Amino acid sequence: MTKSSGQSAPSRRSIIKGALAAGVVAPALLRVRSAYAAYPDRPVKIIVANTPGGPSDIVGRITAAALQQSTGKTFIIENIGGAGGNIGFSNAARAEPDGYTILLATNALSVNVSLYNKIPFDPLKDFVGISELATSPNTFVVKSDLPAKTIKEFVALARANPEKFNCATPPIGTTPQIQLEVLKLREKLPKLEDVVYKGGGDAIQALLSGTAQLSSGSLPPAAPHIKAGTLRCLAVTGETRWPDMPDVPTMVESGYKDFVFATDTVLLAPSKTPPEAVKWLEKETLKVLATEEMKEKLYKSGFQVRAKGADAAWARVTKEIDLFRGIIDQAGIQKL
Repeated sequence: MTKSSGQSAPSRRSIIKGALAAGVVAPALLRVRSAYAAYPDRPVKIIVANTPGGPSDIVGRITAAALQQSTGKTFIIENIGGAGGNIGFSNAARAEPDGYTILLATNALSVNVSLYNKIPFDPLKDFVGISELATSPNTFVVKSDLPAKTIKEFVALARANPEKFNCATPPIGTTPQIQLEVLKLREKLPKLEDVVYKGGGDAIQALLSGTAQLSSGSLPPAAPHIKAGTLRCLAVTGETRWPDMPDVPTMVESGYKDFVFATDTVLLAPSKTPPEAVKWLEKETLKVLATEEMKEKLYKSGFQVRAKGADAAWARVTKEIDLFRGIIDQAGIQKL
């Protein structure tokens, strides 16, 4: 008689049952693990509603690189320009709200609410704030060989020879484009044509090539050419003079009351993005903005850091919707 070892061999049924259980349970466990995986576990796309080389693109690329270096995660920039930023804004608004598509917006988001009769997104319902990033004064810039040394001198030239002067601006709805319309109305220069380009970088290239005689734009695309002496800045439209250009007056100092415009940048997410993802993005963005390296990189590119969190970013967007509505109505700018 054979002596039992005390353990019976597993039956065929138990083997099959165990295999079936393993086949069901393992994917379930994987799903649970993936649901709790550390965000982000794949690349985060930052939509920039402008062409490469413009101010928002510059900030976007500096920010993406800093976040990637700091977190070890992957951040990529996708430029979606056109329709004054509306195409990019709409793409971001309709993106899957999973934390893997976010938007780098400028003031154009708030401007477009009043500038366009209809826009393909709702800024108050489709987005939530992540953080403010940086700000830059706008400028009025000419080629260095133009006789005008001040904005008043340029106005005199344009008034005397209206057919010879036009101005390159980034897309309709950006603060540089709005400020040009305000200047034209205040100085009664209806024939100073506004030649609109897809981005600030394109507008500067038009000035350099002689296609335009004036550029109304943010500082970053023009800054290297101003430093090189190729372009001359007639005035900045910030509240104060830019530290690197102490001899260039503000528009207020040049005799234009309340003429203050800037290019501000914020990070936003689709409105139903998980709060945990928004919080992570806010924390990591503020962390990199606080570094001296980041401040220096942005400053050299014509920006000053504005490290404020989600609440401040959203408050700025909503406040500026009303602010620019007033400017557009007061200036009598025609809606599109």
